[in-house]
Amino acid sequence: MKRKDPIEEARRYVENAKETLQEKGELDTELKMYRDEKYVRAAGNYLWLGVLMALDAVFKVRKDRRTRVDIKDYRDAVSKRDKKLLALVNMGYDTMHLSMTYDGNQSKGVSDDGFRLANAIIDRCAAMA
Repeated sequence: MKRKDPIEEARRYVENAKETLQEKGELDTELKMYRDEKYVRAAGNYLWLGVLMALDAVFKVRKDRRTRVDIKDYRDAVSKRDKKLLALVNMGYDTMHLSMTYDGNQSKGVSDDGFRLANAIIDRCAAMA
């Protein structure tokens, strides 16, 4: 089976995150937070995986699909080429991976920022690819 373009696949992950929160992530409009952290965690994971897919397409940090790569490896590779992208990756790691995926931060603002950062990183990687 032929693999899809990694940038388009990364965008598909962002769409999956969006669908997860829209369909299952009940939003308390008064508090501007999602009621169930489970869906925030899932969305954060989709976003971060999409970002990693886009970064892998440009920077070739991962030797093969089975190897585990540390965030430091991505930071090192990105810092050699694009300092603005490095800033986005650092913020994205904190927002999508730590705040959303690990902490399950239910704030809509945090989730919105995660989507903004994911799209910015993927767009920047698309321009470099």
